[in-house]
Amino acid sequence: MFPVGGCRADASQSHHDYPASDIFARVGCLFVAPVDGRVDEVTRVDSWDPGTNRGADRGGLSVSVVGVDGVRYYGSHLSAIQAGIAPGVEVRAGQPLGRTGKTGSARGTPPHLHFGISWPTGPNRWWVRRGAVAPQRFLNSWHEGGQLSPVALVAASRRAYGADRGCRSYC
Repeated sequence: MFPVGGCRADASQSHHDYPASDIFARVGCLFVAPVDGRVDEVTRVDSWDPGTNRGADRGGLSVSVVGVDGVRYYGSHLSAIQAGIAPGVEVRAGQPLGRTGKTGSARGTPPHLHFGISWPTGPNRWWVRRGAVAPQRFLNSWHEGGQLSPVALVAASRRAYGADRGCRSYC
């Protein structure tokens, strides 16, 4: 399911330095679970500081879901997170997770949802969580009502990535 609902949203067809998409929409649009799954990580405090620009803090308010398909879906720069959304909570496709916004490093940009697709990792592996597989073709499919799955591409990308030696780009 397309991860922004309740208003017009346009997904970028490219992203800087690592695979992800910025889905531009006004502040307050719904960020919804793209698949059935369970909440993996939630960041409810925006601790990004432009003076340090720590990669782990760039997302501001964020939620990630590990789908029943084994893929992690990540959304950040949220203005709010829905009540009851916490690690381990089961969610259904289309269920609200939060609201689009401008937190983290998006403070000086138009409002958007940063959307990343990756494989599940241990806690705080932000360099994988932020996006490891280009999501554009999947977002385009879902926006048109299609059901293109990223499972095979995520598995191939994980094999190609190899051992996790930490952040490799835009750290």
